[in-house]
This record gives sequence, structure tokens and C-alpha cells, in this order.
Amino acid sequence: MANIVAGIGWHVIGAGMAASFYAPIEKVKKWSWETTWAIAGLFSWILLPIGVSLCLLPSFTGFYASIDPHLLLTIALFGAMWGVGNVSYGLTMRHLGMSLGIGIAIGVTLVVGTLVPPIMDGKASMLFTTRGGLYTMAGVFVALIGVAIVSWAGHKKELQLKGHLEEFNVGLGLLLAVMCGIFSSGMSFALHAALPIQEAAKSVGVNPLYAMLPSYVFIMGGGAVINLAYCFIRLAAVPRLSLREDLRQPGPTLRTNAALAATGGIMWYLQFFFYAWGEANIPASMSYVNWMLHMSIYVLCGGIVGLALGEWAGIRSGLLRLLWVGIIIIIIAANLVGVGMAYSQ
Repeated sequence: MANIVAGIGWHVIGAGMAASFYAPIEKVKKWSWETTWAIAGLFSWILLPIGVSLCLLPSFTGFYASIDPHLLLTIALFGAMWGVGNVSYGLTMRHLGMSLGIGIAIGVTLVVGTLVPPIMDGKASMLFTTRGGLYTMAGVFVALIGVAIVSWAGHKKELQLKGHLEEFNVGLGLLLAVMCGIFSSGMSFALHAALPIQEAAKSVGVNPLYAMLPSYVFIMGGGAVINLAYCFIRLAAVPRLSLREDLRQPGPTLRTNAALAATGGIMWYLQFFFYAWGEANIPASMSYVNWMLHMSIYVLCGGIVGLALGEWAGIRSGLLRLLWVGIIIIIIAANLVGVGMAYSQ
């Protein structure tokens, strides 16, 4: 019982990190979004995964040399697929804000991430013929309702703020959120494919609590290629963007921006660090709890952080209540999916 409570606690911390990581990134001034995202990604996708694995593994190069190269390539490609979703997610936050962006993006991710695996495994019929499948489909249907409500709240917000927030764009944000939901499923595919790496990590003496972490080197490495390529291509190709000019800011601005971007990147990585701890403490027979907790707390914290940052300041109270109705519905959907997964064990 103590392990389960600890697991839930780590999931809450991880989901809170996931919902909050964009807050320091939003505070960066006089830098392009692309420079900020690249600096944050340097920490989250490269330095921390490699640094943590260097600490965990008795022989860093020897460990990965012992893994089937085809497996490493596979999880890196799934990581690259997730990388497309990650770029879309960052742009979703940019154009919708945190409370609205997280609600829509995670709602879409919940739907896609729930439906794609059984369809790809040829088990789509179980979604309609079993009790677990029916609960799961109910969760998907409820999630769609929640996404629709949150999207409508965002549309009404856009009408109220027209001309005040230059980058707020519901249409573009919705498109990016759908892309995020589709491509972010690459992370779940990568983690599933990386199970042999977890077992290999345990076999060389890595504590089961940390056994998932070495796989992040290639998963997040694949995502880093996509994210950094997008950022640097934009910085080189778009005349109004310039990495050189961003890095020529006065010393105090440069240090503040770098610290804020790095903080966002570290927080982003910590969501998966603590997710690994949570999953390690939850019994396999209750694995559905991992997905349910992460999605629920993620959406809830996203709404809270967005409100704390003043994203809905000056908006009618009725519209704000509509946002929270949508967020709560998405949380209910996550729990329905969790119940469906429990019946499917």
C-alpha cells in the first residue's frame, strides 16, 4: 500500500512539472521562441538524459553497445515521431496559452493515445465488444465533449481579446493541438519498444526505480533531432529571426533568459523522471493508474497555472466557468479510460 501511495505522489509531481514547465519559458523576453525552445531542449532532451544515464550505468558506452542497434534505431524513430508532437505542443502553448492549450492538447492526446494502440495491434473490435473497451470508448466520447467545450471557451476568449494578444489564435492552436495528439503517441510506442532496455538496465545493477531512464537517451535524442532542426531551420530561413541577435542581448537579459529557458527544460525532463518513479511503484496489475493520474493532474495543473499567470484576466466569469467545466470533463474522461484499462488487464 505504501508503494502505491508513493507512486501516486510521484505521478502528481511529474504531472505538475509537465503542466508548469512552460511557465518560465513564457517569461523569456527579447528572444525568439525558436531560440528559447532550443535552449530549453538542450537541457531536457540531451544534457539531462545523458547526464542521468552516465550516473546510473556502470559503463555508458558498453551498455548501449550491448543493445541491438535495430532496437535503438526503432526507439529513436519513435522518439522522432514524438518530437513532431512536441514541437506542435510548444507552438500550441504559444498560440493558445497554458490553461486552454493544455486542456485541448491533452484532450486530443488522450483520444488518439487511447485509440491508436489497439487499432495498430488489430484489436479495434475489443473497444466495442468488452466492458473495458466500452468504458474506454465512453472516456474517448467524454474527452471529445470536454475538448469541444474548452475550444469554444477559447474561441469566445479570442473574440474578447481580439487586438490585444497578437499570438493568440484558436484556429492555428487547434490544428497544432490535433498534430500534437497524433504524433505524441510516438512516446508511448517508444516506451513500449524500450522495455528490453529497462530489463538490461536492471541486469547491470540499476535500481528498478531508475530502470526506465537509460532509454530516454535515444527516445529523447530522436525527438531532439526534430525539435532542434525545426528551430535552427527557422532561425536561418526567416529574416526576422536571428540566433546571433538573440545572443547579443545585454548580459543581464542574456543570463535571465538562459536561466528561464534552462529551468523550463529541466522541469520538462523531470515530468518523465518522476513518471518513471511513479510507474516503478505501481503494481503491474494497476498499470492503468499511471495514464489516468498523469492525464488528470496534467490538465488540472495546466488550468491552475494558466490562471495564476493571468491568462484569463479580464475575461467574463461565465466564460471562465465554461473553461473549468471543460477541464473537469477531460479529467473525468481520463478516469473513464483508466477504468477501461483496468478491466482490460
